[in-house]
Amino acid sequence: MTAVLDSSTDNRPVEPAARLASWPARAGALAVDVLPGLGAVASLLPWILAGPRIGWPWWVCTVAAAVVTVAVLVNRWLLPTLTGWSLGRALLGVRVVRSRDGAAAGLGRLVLRDLAHLLDTGAVFIGWLWPLWDRRNRTFADLLARTEVHQLERPRAAGRRDPRRWTVVVLVATVLLSVAGAVFGYLTVYRPQQQTDAARAEIAEQGPRIVEQMLSYQADTIDEDFTRARSLTTERYREQLAAEQQAVKLTEPTTNDYWAVSSAVLSNTRDEAAMLLAMQGQRGATPEEQKFITATVRVEFKKSPEGQWQVDALTVLKRPYLGEDQP
Repeated sequence: MTAVLDSSTDNRPVEPAARLASWPARAGALAVDVLPGLGAVASLLPWILAGPRIGWPWWVCTVAAAVVTVAVLVNRWLLPTLTGWSLGRALLGVRVVRSRDGAAAGLGRLVLRDLAHLLDTGAVFIGWLWPLWDRRNRTFADLLARTEVHQLERPRAAGRRDPRRWTVVVLVATVLLSVAGAVFGYLTVYRPQQQTDAARAEIAEQGPRIVEQMLSYQADTIDEDFTRARSLTTERYREQLAAEQQAVKLTEPTTNDYWAVSSAVLSNTRDEAAMLLAMQGQRGATPEEQKFITATVRVEFKKSPEGQWQVDALTVLKRPYLGEDQP
């Protein structure tokens, strides 16, 4: 009996048996893939949450955060489908494969696996630690998606740049974006908001005193008091106030003393503000003539180029009420 032996040979290189990726390598790849983008979005998040009321900076931050989020997802899902690697996995030399045959996981399985990481997190992070004692080094997400993470040689394609260099470039760019986002947010949102808050505190303290001085006058110093009152107003309101003062002079003027008993800032920016004031006072020069006065007014303020708050408009919401003679 003659045995015929096949003398043909297979010249294809024999790939070494796949090694399971260690937990530090897996964690490192995930950190490189996710944390830079997460940090960039986090630096923009406070300004996004501020809402469209902050104007164009909100749109810039929102678009930038959306672009970064899409880039992270492309790196995690699409890039491994096309090249076999994400940036973090290329840097650490790990690859996600199917459990049954070691083939590439594919787009759908990668998406399912990342969504299933919610189980790893929801189980008090036990799922993330499961590879430490699982025989195949799998997380709960791997068990659900039927995937494994293998340690392979880092990709080195002839004639192409080392993917690790691209990873470093992306990391540096993301850090710069995070810093730029923080600086941009500070200059366009946080700092203006600080200035607005400081202006609110200023007008809350100064506004009532300004209105008191503008409305109060003594019969024997009426000209000086009226001049002082006009200096506390803007040019727009000064003409109206001067006409009202002239009308007072045509009558028999008497002493008016006002003070604010309650006030509230309705709205404000760095240079404008609106306040509601409840005023009380006394009219009359002698105890026999004095009457108690109450009034409610809404006052608009503007800050002058010199930085002084001035009355820009005054609306009487509740006309002055003259009470009974004071004892």
